[in-house]
Amino acid sequence: MNSPQVDCHPPETRAQRRRLRACHECDWVSALPPLGSGEKASCPRCSHVLVKRHRYPAQRSMALALSSLIALLAAVSFPFVSFSISGIGNRIELSQTATTLISFHQPVVAIAVIMTIVVLPAIYLIGVIWLQFGLLRGHPMPFSRDIARSLARLNPWMMADVFIVGALVSLIKIAGMAQVELGISFWAFSVFAILLLLTTQSIDSDWMWFSLEKEPLAPEGTLTGTTAASQGVTGCPTCGLINRLNAHGKGRCLRCHEKLHPRLPHSLQRTWALLFAATVMYIPANVYPIMTTTSLGHSSPSTIIGGVVQLIQMGSWPVAVVIFVASVIVPVGKLVALVWLCMVIKHSNELNAQSRTRLYRLTEFIGRWSMVDVFVVAILVALIRAGTLMSITPGPAALAFASVVVLTMLAAMTFDPRLIWDTPTPHSARRKTATKETVDG
Repeated sequence: MNSPQVDCHPPETRAQRRRLRACHECDWVSALPPLGSGEKASCPRCSHVLVKRHRYPAQRSMALALSSLIALLAAVSFPFVSFSISGIGNRIELSQTATTLISFHQPVVAIAVIMTIVVLPAIYLIGVIWLQFGLLRGHPMPFSRDIARSLARLNPWMMADVFIVGALVSLIKIAGMAQVELGISFWAFSVFAILLLLTTQSIDSDWMWFSLEKEPLAPEGTLTGTTAASQGVTGCPTCGLINRLNAHGKGRCLRCHEKLHPRLPHSLQRTWALLFAATVMYIPANVYPIMTTTSLGHSSPSTIIGGVVQLIQMGSWPVAVVIFVASVIVPVGKLVALVWLCMVIKHSNELNAQSRTRLYRLTEFIGRWSMVDVFVVAILVALIRAGTLMSITPGPAALAFASVVVLTMLAAMTFDPRLIWDTPTPHSARRKTATKETVDG
């Protein structure tokens, strides 16, 4: 098996011409500079990272993906965690954090849990292995283009790292009431979460698409130092290739066949609708109990805020802060930030567009971490099942809060940050080549 020559000769040195990119966040067209291993190219207008270059990208991603998949198989094959109190205990496997919710008539939450921690990560890793194996052998495997298009879409919905934080919070909450023992699966899943994160960061999508489908010429006459929309072109959100749009502002990418638009269709309308739905769901998520704890025959329902107060009374300040930030500050902050961006988008100028873009990046990044509380409920409901002595059941707020998380994530995805930059007009000379920086790894 021959090593891919692209590792020694990056796309910039083989393309025989400048490779142009339109920034996905501000629409600025720039030329990619020659990049070496461990370097990245950033947009000169908004500092969005356009390309990250890694050494031996195929081998690196392949090794990490295989290791992650092995760790996941170990995590679903052994006991996850167990507890005992007064001679009564319970031991659960990873899959039971979802299946137990079904018995309590929470199938939607159960599906969300198992999909985000097992199914979607497994599909992602198999896709990475399939792609990189084909590139290593010099002949892409069937359906490689469709799989490559899917990888970026799966990324935000894989929450193994969030689940581990939820597991730690759950164990701290019951550590003072019962004896807890961590199983092989817990440690395997912790390793899996780290390896999965490294795998996603190792993907060099620019190299991958160049190796899969090469790179067709940019539309004739495309200029750097200005926006793509002003030239009737747009950058593909999946593979990055600049394409010419038709008279109706539509088209398909020549390389990956992704549907293209100068801006996301009805971006503000969709964002407003999703934000309204998330706001409506946030009310029952806080009014109704998210779980009910039964101890010695006495049932005590607990809301999100009530759980935070209970943790403070127990002296678990760090855990209380984590839950308060993830379940209150993050969703409310994300709602407020996106509403504000939608309201002021027509009043942007070049001075504040940069800061507003940074705010958008922050809201997009933190949204998934609100799932911590949902994972805490899933773990405790599966684990604490000792009858009238001690048991925990999920409340109606679990589904409502999971809906808030999903809706706010979708709202951030439908918001087009390029709209922030549409009003400003450049008043100073711009560099035509993307900024090159050195990155770790």
